[in-house]
Amino acid sequence: MRITRLKIAKPDILKLFRSLSNRVYKRSQIDEIISQNREFWRLSSATTVNKFIAFLIEEKKLKEIKLKFPKRTEIRYTWGDVSIYEMALTLKPDSYFTHYTAMFLHQLTEQIPKTIYLNQEQQQKPNREAHLTQSSIDLAFKRPVRVSNNIALCGEYNICLLNGMHTGRLGVIETLGSEGEKIYVTDVERTLIDITVRPTYSGGIFEVLNAYRLARNKVSINKLSAILQQLNYIYPYHQAVGFYLDIAGNYKDSSIALFKKFGMKYDFYLIHQMKDMAYSKEWKLFYPKGL
Repeated sequence: MRITRLKIAKPDILKLFRSLSNRVYKRSQIDEIISQNREFWRLSSATTVNKFIAFLIEEKKLKEIKLKFPKRTEIRYTWGDVSIYEMALTLKPDSYFTHYTAMFLHQLTEQIPKTIYLNQEQQQKPNREAHLTQSSIDLAFKRPVRVSNNIALCGEYNICLLNGMHTGRLGVIETLGSEGEKIYVTDVERTLIDITVRPTYSGGIFEVLNAYRLARNKVSINKLSAILQQLNYIYPYHQAVGFYLDIAGNYKDSSIALFKKFGMKYDFYLIHQMKDMAYSKEWKLFYPKGL
């Protein structure tokens, strides 16, 4: 059997990949590695990137992952055991985990969510004057909430790509995943705000309420208030945040009162398209009966 140059160079190829900190690659990155080492490995021009990748896959050193998003397919190659979080962060530059994924990473849920929410912020837009009225709030929350369909299946998980508003990565922290991998995720305070704004991405309002209860000894209420002010939402989400803190039943009155200081000019809604509603006079908030 003919021994190929790839077989001969295999020990050196493996040595190089083991020395690299990166464990998730795009095809272009592998192509760059070949270009930098072709002479040392004595690979001929006939050894294309496709042949090189096929060789390492056959040798069970690389694994190919195909993610079929609605508008394009993303392909990644992983070296060794790589968590879905480490792989997902390579899909969008400067992205970070939010919503249900952040809840899971901060132990703010007792569930194991099967959708990974990865957020990439939009570019900063010019500030526009907000002309909020009660009728505009009512109309907006009678409509369905907009959700991302930019989703691809990855094993037993779905990866959902979000295009969040520009915040300058406010409240985003670097931490380690369960396998020691470096990941970026919203902190507890930013997570509580995000899941209040988009419970659809967070397991629903009962999961959001449970997250507030589980966050009791992890959250700084002053920081939560400060981040909410910095996010400067048009809608009065502070009423929803205060409501959750209130009905969670394990926060101090002084902590809850902090969100009443924002003021309550309008009636607001906990979620979109509610049918059977109850009303909190204290928070001027409509919420589903039975919560």
